[in-house]
Order: sequence, then C-alpha cells, then structure tokens
Amino acid sequence: MENKLLQSIKDLALDQKFAVGNDLVFLPDFTASFNDLFKKKIYTQEEIAYCDQFDDAMLRYASTWAAKEAVYKAIKQIDASSIPFKKIEILREKPQGRPHVILHKKPNKFNISLTISHDGEYIWALALIEINP
Repeated sequence: MENKLLQSIKDLALDQKFAVGNDLVFLPDFTASFNDLFKKKIYTQEEIAYCDQFDDAMLRYASTWAAKEAVYKAIKQIDASSIPFKKIEILREKPQGRPHVILHKKPNKFNISLTISHDGEYIWALALIEINP
C-alpha cells in the first residue's frame, strides 16, 4: 500500500506543469545577518550594482533575496536538482522597475512571473513558474 501511494505521488509530480513559490523577509533580521560573505555568495555583480545605487540598499538586497527564495521554492516543486542562488538572477530594466528572472543553470526551461512587494519592515515575493512546452 505504501509503495502504491509513493508511486501515485511521483506520478502527480511528473505531471505538474506549474508551481508557486513565495518568501517573506523581516528587514531588521535580514539587516542584522547580512555580511560580505553572504553578499558574495548569493548576489551577482549586476544585482549588487542595482542594490547599491539606492540609499536604502538593505531594502533592495532583502527584496532581491526574497525574490530568489520564491523562485527557488517554486522550481524545487518541479525539479529536484540543485540550483545555487547565484544562478537565479533578479534583474530590473530600470530602477524600481519590473523584476525579471534569469536562470543561468536552466535557461529557457521555465516561464517565470515574479512580483515583489514591501510594506514597512516586511518584504514579500511571489513567483509563478511554468515549464516551457
């Protein structure tokens, strides 16, 4: 019985064509734990340049982190292979513009819609991904 249940779950996962991921960041905690090692390990040069252009750079780093986490969580529902956070790049065409996702490890595998919001000390990101046909 247990093997049948496991197989049913695996079959459902194989048929999944989309997934949703989200993340919520509390800015004071994020700021307290932020350091140069984390910055170098997680963010691309383009993301760092984007965040550092603002007076409130920590808000931008936290927003980008929440977005990366949301995308990561959505992808892991469909694809169990690992993807480093630095391979999930969050770019904007202009300051405070619409965020776009570039996956350096799995280009063109997914269509990704991403939104980031912040209110006071909280940042929230939501990613909806769909497997490309």
